Amino acid sequence: MNKSMLTRVGLFLVWLGILITWDRYRQPRFRAGDKAPDFDVALLDGRTAHLSDLHGKYTLLQFWGSWCGPCRAENPALLNIYRHYGTQGFEIFSVAIERNPESWRRAIRQDGINWPYHTMEQDDFNGRLTRMFNVKSIPTTLLLDPEGTIIGVNLAPEQIEKTLSERLAGR
Repeated sequence: MNKSMLTRVGLFLVWLGILITWDRYRQPRFRAGDKAPDFDVALLDGRTAHLSDLHGKYTLLQFWGSWCGPCRAENPALLNIYRHYGTQGFEIFSVAIERNPESWRRAIRQDGINWPYHTMEQDDFNGRLTRMFNVKSIPTTLLLDPEGTIIGVNLAPEQIEKTLSERLAGR
């Protein structure tokens, strides 16, 4: 091998290491098979809620933001899933990462996301829940089974729909 080839291989390995490190950095703390920790929050309507309030239901824990284009683009698909499975044992618990509470409220109205579990953190990615779940980018989602065990991380809406279809059939 000549020096030029060794340099290219070395640069490729450095680049690969950076990609792997970045990917791990962005992953939520919990993975499929882990139990999601419980937490309590104030909801949009002022009530206090715990994640454990949703035990017995499949739950999508969604980290998003009104300013996040991919998050907003995903909301219509999640709304369709909620409309179809919300009466069959499925719930969505949204955690918004925001700087402006009014932008958050407006996005909820504009997108028509009518599930009842909406909360907001104003500390960017330093909020209590984003730290607890190690959320570094959004959208981030965790799909929980009725016992609160994570069964999917960052699933596409189509995968969420497929999982719910299989697991809620006959309910």
